[in-house]
Amino acid sequence: MTQPVKVRRLTDQEGQKLQRIVRRGTTSTVRYRRAMILLASAGGNTVPVIARLVQADEDTVRDVIHRFNEIGLACLDPQWAGGRPRLLSLEEEVFVAATASTRPTKLGQPFTRWSIRKLLDYLHHLPGRSFPIGREALRTLLARHGITFQHTKTWKESPDPDSTPSWTASSTR
Repeated sequence: MTQPVKVRRLTDQEGQKLQRIVRRGTTSTVRYRRAMILLASAGGNTVPVIARLVQADEDTVRDVIHRFNEIGLACLDPQWAGGRPRLLSLEEEVFVAATASTRPTKLGQPFTRWSIRKLLDYLHHLPGRSFPIGREALRTLLARHGITFQHTKTWKESPDPDSTPSWTASSTR
């Protein structure tokens, strides 16, 4: 049978710091809950009891206790990585931005301006290269590089306020 998970013996300074965090309660909720876990474990409570006390998963309680035993009070501030891993490398991002800045006719495409869909289709069908990216990710990538696509107007408007727009021309019967 395995030993129950417990924190190592706290030093006086560690115990005082943990009590200060819990008593004040003005720190972040993550620090507060982790300090509660450590104090409860030092008080002899079992993992299931601590999990109910701080309303956390038992595995989370075990992870915090193991982390404290490894690195001490530094476990109160977890070093979480932010977000999903990058889909494209920096070189690929630069290539996509350069492609978006190039006229499609220079790349052998039968149109004069890029749209997000046209650019994405072009990038997905490039021989020898793979770009695992969707429309929204492409749009945000281009926005980071300062590239935007505007809708082109397919009609002409007169600046004269008295002129009749061509789409409202009257018909004679």
